[in-house]
Amino acid sequence: MCCLNGGWQAQPVLTRLHRAMELIRRKTLPQGLLGQAIDYTLKRWEALIRFVEDGTLEIDNNLIENAIRPSALGKRNFLFFGHPDAGERSAVIYTLLGNCRRHGVNPFDYLKDLFTRLPAVKITQIKEFTPAAWAKAKEKVFAQAA
Repeated sequence: MCCLNGGWQAQPVLTRLHRAMELIRRKTLPQGLLGQAIDYTLKRWEALIRFVEDGTLEIDNNLIENAIRPSALGKRNFLFFGHPDAGERSAVIYTLLGNCRRHGVNPFDYLKDLFTRLPAVKITQIKEFTPAAWAKAKEKVFAQAA
């Protein structure tokens, strides 16, 4: 058990919670809301406590929630872009820009290079143009220059 994320502190609490849910479950109707909630939780228990066993995992997904908040807030505004495919196109662009941010890539530099080189690229080379691959390629260029 790793202690990087505080999982060692959560283990006893989770053990007590699991025991309590099993006890309450025996006294609760399965069709009731409480019974359904406990069944839902117990069926997903292994995934719920995985962060305790793997110290690299977070207890929640707040980082992801915060990353997608701008597009989630704009969802209603993007419903009527004027063309049925426009929403999907904007989702692709948001995904690219989000991945740039995730990999520490300047979106302007990335898109400028992408739009300049992409027309001459073969379909088999597309994986080289993801923000992650682009960032690695740029690191190699800087390392060779130094």
